[in-house]
Amino acid sequence: MNDRSDRMTTPWGELALARFPEDPRDRLRAWDASDEYLLRHLADRDVPLSGTVVAVGDRWGALVTALAAHRPVQITDSHLTQEATRANLARNGVASGSVRLLTTQDPPPGRIDVLLVRVPKSLALLEDQLLRLAPAVHEGTVVVGTGMVKEIHTSTLALFERIIGPTRTSLAEKKARLVFCTPDPARERPAGPWPLSYPLPDGIGVLSGRTVVNHAGVFCADRLDIGTRFFLRHLPAGGGARRVVDLGCGNGVVGTAVALADPGAEVLFIDESFQAVASAEATYRANGVPGHAEFRVGDGLAGVPDGSVDLVLNNPPFHSHQATTDATAWRMFTGAKRVLRPGGELWVVGNRHLGYHVKLRRLFGNSRLVAGDPKFVVLKAVKR
Repeated sequence: MNDRSDRMTTPWGELALARFPEDPRDRLRAWDASDEYLLRHLADRDVPLSGTVVAVGDRWGALVTALAAHRPVQITDSHLTQEATRANLARNGVASGSVRLLTTQDPPPGRIDVLLVRVPKSLALLEDQLLRLAPAVHEGTVVVGTGMVKEIHTSTLALFERIIGPTRTSLAEKKARLVFCTPDPARERPAGPWPLSYPLPDGIGVLSGRTVVNHAGVFCADRLDIGTRFFLRHLPAGGGARRVVDLGCGNGVVGTAVALADPGAEVLFIDESFQAVASAEATYRANGVPGHAEFRVGDGLAGVPDGSVDLVLNNPPFHSHQATTDATAWRMFTGAKRVLRPGGELWVVGNRHLGYHVKLRRLFGNSRLVAGDPKFVVLKAVKR
């Protein structure tokens, strides 16, 4: 195997680690200083790891791979994180069964003795997960959060304090910081607001006045973002496409709009986020949409047969765990060309400055501007 992984030094030895999917152009590591800081702390303080160890938000599996001898539980919202974890365990000769992989939608363990929290970008996701895990935390549970200094804010600490118990932080090391929380099992905890439902505004076609449902951590969870709103006003007219993919579906409003406008369409909702796909299905069900739909957590269009799709709708992300990159968009566009039938279309919305038309012309040989304003463009590429 051509293994271009980097190596992380831990108190228990050196590990070969890589992000997923592996990309020869990607120089970003599968861990950062906050992962190293947390692992050093566990070893230096000789934290007992014989009980149930749970790692939440472990981005590429670095924490659970390092702690695999203690059979930890990983809880993540990311399909790509799960795939990275499986690959990193294999890369280091660790049996896959050494780590129990759970999603943010799965019931958590009933008892947690060590809770490790990689602070997520989304404060809502942190709140949701702490509320879900708090009943399993007991007086003796060791609770340690970790993140880069720029990721840990006063609001972050306030959530730990409000939901788990008294909270303090460490000194910063290599721009990373730890969060120490002492569980207070008697603490009264608020009911979580998630999933959150709200009515959609007028002026967006078939979705006007309809309901959208968002689980915690989904992009723009409490309002319709302006890029999606622009896309909804310029979707292709129904009647022609029978097999449609809402790629990177988020809360599913785009695919739901297509299904409402064309009840004969078969819509496949795909996202790598478990929270997003749960939101998409909830949005679709909440609006009583006729027709057939499928909801899939996965790595883009992997697993979708070649030449099986008439229309792909895509609002690609340009961030991946704090890093700005076009790699995800490029993989989505490449996957779309593969799965489209001849004459099939890829419709993309994006910020004007991202220059997606260049990529589409390079890949498809064509790109047409469907609509644009000073901030966004909707582009169409046709598979010849």
